Amino acid sequence: MRSLKYAHSFEVVRQLPDNLSPLTQLAYNFWWTWNHEARSLFRDIGRDLWEQVEHNPVELLNNLGQDEVDRLSRDDIFLAKLKLCSGRLENYLAGKTWFDRKYPGKRETTTIAYFSAEFGLSEGLPIYSGGLGVLAGDHLKAASDLGLPLVGVGLLYSRGYFRQSLSPDGWQQERYPQYDFYKLPLTLCRDASDKPLRITVEFPDSEVLIQVWKAKVGRIELYLLDSNLLENSPDEQSITDTLYGGDETMRIQQELILGIGGYRALAALGKKPTVCHMNEGHSAFLALEQIKQFMQDRSCDFRTARQCCVAGNVFTTHTPVPAGFDLFPADLVKKYLTKYAIDLGLSIDKLLSFGRIGSSGTDDRFNMALLAMENSNHVNGVSKLHASVSRRMFSERWPEYPIEEVPIDAVTNGVHTMTWISRRMTELLDEYANPSWRDDPSDPEVWNSLDSVPDSKLWEIRENERGDFVRYCRKRLKMQHHRASSGPVDMAGINDVLDPRILTFGFARRFATYKRAALLLQDKERLKNLLFHPDRPVQFVFAGKSHPRDDGGKKLIQDLVNFIRHEGAGRRIVFLEDYDMSVARRMIQGVDVWLNNPRRPMEASGTSGMKVVPNGGLNCSVLDGWWDEGYKKGLGWAIGDSHETSDEGYQDWIDSRSLYHLIENEVAPMFYYRSDGGIPSGWVEMMRRSMTELAPTFSTIRMVREYASRFYMPSSIAFEHLASDGLEKAKEALKWRDKVRQSWSQIQIKSVQDEGATTNLINDSFKIQARVNLGSLDPSDVHVQAISGQVAQGRELTQLELNNLELVSSDGSLHEFVGSVRCAAPGHRGYVVRVVPSHEDVIVAAELPIVVYESE
Repeated sequence: MRSLKYAHSFEVVRQLPDNLSPLTQLAYNFWWTWNHEARSLFRDIGRDLWEQVEHNPVELLNNLGQDEVDRLSRDDIFLAKLKLCSGRLENYLAGKTWFDRKYPGKRETTTIAYFSAEFGLSEGLPIYSGGLGVLAGDHLKAASDLGLPLVGVGLLYSRGYFRQSLSPDGWQQERYPQYDFYKLPLTLCRDASDKPLRITVEFPDSEVLIQVWKAKVGRIELYLLDSNLLENSPDEQSITDTLYGGDETMRIQQELILGIGGYRALAALGKKPTVCHMNEGHSAFLALEQIKQFMQDRSCDFRTARQCCVAGNVFTTHTPVPAGFDLFPADLVKKYLTKYAIDLGLSIDKLLSFGRIGSSGTDDRFNMALLAMENSNHVNGVSKLHASVSRRMFSERWPEYPIEEVPIDAVTNGVHTMTWISRRMTELLDEYANPSWRDDPSDPEVWNSLDSVPDSKLWEIRENERGDFVRYCRKRLKMQHHRASSGPVDMAGINDVLDPRILTFGFARRFATYKRAALLLQDKERLKNLLFHPDRPVQFVFAGKSHPRDDGGKKLIQDLVNFIRHEGAGRRIVFLEDYDMSVARRMIQGVDVWLNNPRRPMEASGTSGMKVVPNGGLNCSVLDGWWDEGYKKGLGWAIGDSHETSDEGYQDWIDSRSLYHLIENEVAPMFYYRSDGGIPSGWVEMMRRSMTELAPTFSTIRMVREYASRFYMPSSIAFEHLASDGLEKAKEALKWRDKVRQSWSQIQIKSVQDEGATTNLINDSFKIQARVNLGSLDPSDVHVQAISGQVAQGRELTQLELNNLELVSSDGSLHEFVGSVRCAAPGHRGYVVRVVPSHEDVIVAAELPIVVYESE
C-alpha cells in the first residue's frame, strides 16, 4: 500500500468565541503553571480530558467539541473565572518589576541569554529529565517574576525523555512517544516574510537546517531548536529526537546545535546578549560562536573578541564528580570543529586546549565544562558544599592558588515556590500573610506570619494533603496494574495500599546508584518492623527513572519493586511509575517527610527536598547538597554526620543504621505523640519552623536575584565597558596582560618583616613590611598581600584571611609595602606574603592565574 506524503502543508487552529478567546492567551503562556486559579480553570473545562492530555492546555482546547465550547461560552461562573485569570495575567505582564526598580534604565542595554539542554516548565512540555531541567524551568519563572531582561535557549526534543513502565520482573522499560509540536504551547518563529525562521549549523559533510519555536513563560521568551525538517537527511532530522539519547556523535551534534545554533538563533531574532549563562557545559560551544560573531561585527581578532565576550559569560556547574561532565574524544572534536577553528583564526590544537587542563596528561578528551569555564569570568556551583567540591576538582587549573581561593563561587539552588506550593497552603498564606506575598515568597515576613496560624489549621492541611495523596497513589496504581495486565484490577487490594492516617515518607529522584534508593533495604527485617509497628507504623512512596543505559540504577528499581511484591510490604511501600512534574507535585504536597540519602558529597544540590518545605513537609536527609547548609536541629533530621569514608559498603551500613534509628526513635515518636485534640504539637512546631526558616532562603526568587546582582549585572556592565570606544579598553587589557606575563619572572619578594611577638593576644594586630622588586612593572600592576590563617599539618595554612598591603615608598624598581595581620583566632597561626596581578578590567584569578610567593 502506498504511503502518501504531503506536497503542501498548513496549520489549523481552533477559533474560540470572543468571550472565550482569552483562553488562548492563557494556554500559550506557561504562567498558568504557577497560578492555582488558572490551573483550576483548565481543569474545570473537563477534569478527565485535562488528565488525558497530560495537562497540556493547547491540546485541551483543540480536543473540545463544539457542544463543550457552546456550553462554556454560556457558563457565567466559568466566564467570570476566565475574566479574573486573564486580568491577572495582563496585570502581571504590565506590572512594575524588581529589575526596573533595582536597575533603572538598564533594561534597554541588557540582554541575558540562559542556555540549558533541558527545561522543566510543565509535564505538558516533556523536554526535561529531572533536576537540572526543573531548576532551569524554575529559573525562567523566577526571572519572569523579577522582570529580568532574560531569554531562554534550549532544544525541542520530538520524543522527549523516555516514558517509564516496569516489566513483570520489575525491570524498567522505556518508550519514546512522538510529540506533535503544533499541539504544544509553542509558536513557530517566522521571519519578516512570514516564512519559518531557519538557521544553519555546519557539520563536516553538510549544513543542518534548524527551525526555532517560542514558548512564553510569563514575561520571558524561551526559544527551542528543532532539526526535524524534511530538508535534512534522516540522521540529521533525528538529532533533536531525544534528550540525552544516542552516542557521542549524537551528543556533540546536539551540543553544537544548542550552543552554536542557539546563539545564531538569537542573532536571527535580533537579540544580542550582553550576558550568556551556561547552565551546565552542554551549551559551551556558544562561547565560540559568540566570539566569532563579535569578530565579524567588530572586525577584530580572536583575542580581542574573547577578552570582551568572556567578561559577559557565566557558567554554572551541577556536577560533583569528574565522570559527570561531557567528555568528547579529541578526534571527534577535530572532525566537527577543525574548519570552525580556522574561521576563528585558531589551530585546532589551540581550540582543543580550551577543553583541557594543561598540555600533558593521559586523558586527552575534550571537557565541555572546562570549555565553559575557560570562557566565563564567573563560575559557580549550586550549593556551598558543591562549590567546595568543585574547587578541589578544578584546582589544577589554578595551581598557584590555595583551594579556598579557586574562583568557583556558590549560588545555592532554590525552587519556584508558586509552582510547587499546594492550593490549600496558598489559601492559608492568602489569609494570614500580606496580600502581595505571591509576588515575593522569598520575603521572610511572609513565612513569619505562620506564627499566628493555629496548630489545628496547619495540621488540618497536612492531614488533608496526605489523604489526597493516598487516593492519588491508589488511582495511579490502578492505572499501572491495568496497563501491565490488560485485565481486571483487584480494587479491594489496591484500596488497602497505603493508609491516609500513617506517617508517610517520599523518595523521588533519578535512580543513579550514588543516590542509594535502596538504602532502606540494608536490613529488611528491621524495615518491616518499621512498616508494621503496632503503634507507630510508617509507609513509603518511591518514584524515579534510571537512565536507559544505567543498569545499576535499573537494578535498584528492580530490588525495590521485588521487595514490595515478595516481602509482604505492598500495603506500606509503593513505587509510582513514570515520574514527572505532575507526580512530583502530588508527592511533595502529600508526604510528611522527604527522604534523601545520597552518598556524600555527590549530591550537588538537590531541590526536591526544598519543594516540600513550603507545603509543610519535613526533610530527613544526608548532610549533602543544600541540606548541608539548610539543616539545623529542630528543622528536620540529619542522617549521619558530615564524616565521609572511602569504604562505600561501610558508609552505607553506617547511614542505614542512622536512618533506621531516626525513624524509630525520633521521627515516628514525634509524629504519633498527640496532645489534647489529637494534634502532634511538636510535629506542627517543627513544620512551622522549617517553613519559616527555610522557605524564604531556598527560593528561586532569592537565587535569581543573587545571580542578577553578583553575576549578570556586573558581567553585562563589564562587557559593555570593554566593547565600547572602539574596543580600546579590551585592547588595553590585552596589552597589559601581555606585559605582565612577559615581566612576571622579574618579580622578587626581597624581604618581609613584622612587629608580631612570639605570643600575641586574640584579635590583636601587628604590622607587616614587605620589600618587593617589581622589575619593569609598576606598583599599580599588582597587589601585594599577606595571606594569614591557622597552621595545620605540614605547615599548611587553613581558614585563610587576605590582607592587602599598601605602597609606602619606591626606589627604582624596589618598592616597600606595609599592612597588618589580625590574630583572628587562638592557636598556631602564620602568614605568607605574595604578589598577584591587578587591573580594573581583568578578573585576575579567572583570566591571569599567576602568583609570586615569598621564599619559605
